[in-house]
Amino acid sequence: MSTFHGLEVAKCGLFTQQSALHTTGHNIANANTSGYTRQRVNFEQTAPYPPASRNRPEIPGQVGSGVQAGSIERVREQFLDIQFRGETNKAGYWESKADSIGKMEEVMNEPSEQGLSKTMDRFWQSLQDLATNPEDSGARSVVRQRGIAVAETFNYLSGSLEGIQKDLENEIDVTVKDINSLLTQIDQLNQQIGNVEPHGYLPNDLYDERDRLIDDLSQLVELEVNYEMSKGKPDAMAMGQATIQLVNETEKDLLVNGKPGQGESRVYHLNAEVNEVAGRSVVTGFSLSSKDGNGVTKNLDTYSSQGKLLALKESHGYQNSDGESRGMYLDMLADLDKMAYAFATEFNRVHQEGATLKDIENNTNDVNPLVSSQPFFTEGTSQLTDKGTVNAGLAGRLDIHTDIIKDTDHIAAAAKGQPYAGDGSNALALADVKDAELDGLGEATSLKGYYEGVIGKMGVESQEYQRLQSNAGTLKESVEQRRQSVSAVSLDEEMTNMIKFQHAYNASARNMTAVDEMLDRIINQMGLVGR
Repeated sequence: MSTFHGLEVAKCGLFTQQSALHTTGHNIANANTSGYTRQRVNFEQTAPYPPASRNRPEIPGQVGSGVQAGSIERVREQFLDIQFRGETNKAGYWESKADSIGKMEEVMNEPSEQGLSKTMDRFWQSLQDLATNPEDSGARSVVRQRGIAVAETFNYLSGSLEGIQKDLENEIDVTVKDINSLLTQIDQLNQQIGNVEPHGYLPNDLYDERDRLIDDLSQLVELEVNYEMSKGKPDAMAMGQATIQLVNETEKDLLVNGKPGQGESRVYHLNAEVNEVAGRSVVTGFSLSSKDGNGVTKNLDTYSSQGKLLALKESHGYQNSDGESRGMYLDMLADLDKMAYAFATEFNRVHQEGATLKDIENNTNDVNPLVSSQPFFTEGTSQLTDKGTVNAGLAGRLDIHTDIIKDTDHIAAAAKGQPYAGDGSNALALADVKDAELDGLGEATSLKGYYEGVIGKMGVESQEYQRLQSNAGTLKESVEQRRQSVSAVSLDEEMTNMIKFQHAYNASARNMTAVDEMLDRIINQMGLVGR
């Protein structure tokens, strides 16, 4: 065995410890980098000398030839990644639901002095006050103003909810674009990884970036991720190219193709269809289309992939497989329209059965009970019909009849037949509409009872969404802490490793110096006897 063998062993030690120091420095530099996974060098013994052969030298045994850096790998646990993405997906769904219903609660503002319930109560009270003093112009003005306040409150609630629904529509569009952008970036990383792995390298930083993008994507939609081995001679620990599928109810749809065949697309983009149905903005469907423009498009019959996008769809309003429109904001807008219609038509019916001061002034004899007074409420500039058809957006168009706006004498406080100026019996009948069982509200209930049910349901759902959001967030944080305990950079640990590898490097250098001294002794100081 050559004396120079010692130099080779020392050189291997120097280079390998240097690789470990470089990796430690890389970890320290990225200690605060989002998505970074700490890396470690796997040390391997090099092949001993001599190898098994017929011509091996006669020495007592094989001699080690040093060390090498076999690979540089990420310290990461894939099972925790799967868990984290599952919890992130649930958290994204419930966070969006809680946010949407929280905005609705702010608009409805119940219970409060400015809410619809208190506004209605003040309106009913003004009618009772009018019944006791029907000739008083001040009492009539109060009824008119309280009626205007009721109409404006319905208008405000409807308009505000429609505004938030429009914001949700925009957020759906932005979320779909985010999804497609993430899919494109993941595909680009797949291609970069596919160019590196065949040469036997582990592109750890590319793996980190891809995993970070998949984490972000998992908040928006539910995914299943598999990995396809790269061609060539990849390392045994190479992850390969990611194939991502959208988990949608009972089927899975391809989003990113990690191993596309001839003529197959690498990426499929998601598309959302939002249309107007029966006067309301509704998500009517989703589809997948090939990014490379080869015309491949697939309609998703139902979209139920858990995540933020599903929550936005359910909050905004959507059309189900039966063609029915459902959704948080659609339902609340429909309830408002239903309440406004039931209240206004019944109030108008009672109002038109009464007599106004104008009727009394213009008729010295009995007021004809067959002749109706004008309605109190209108739908914008149009008359409300009592045919049972509720027009979408009616609550946003509810108004007071222009005659009443101009002259409060058109308020029908008296009963027909033989009315007189001091008769307030019809004003009492109008006030009694508050507790009347109104048609169109289902299960024969009053306006107040129906509204309390709507607000109560909203409050219960809000509490439930907030609870589930909190639970999902706690579970997500718990899994993330476990994941970070495995993958995150610990500066204390890295500093310890730095000292350890530095000492090993210095020792290898000292070993090389010792071998050099041995060689110097042999070359320069031996064979000098007799000179």
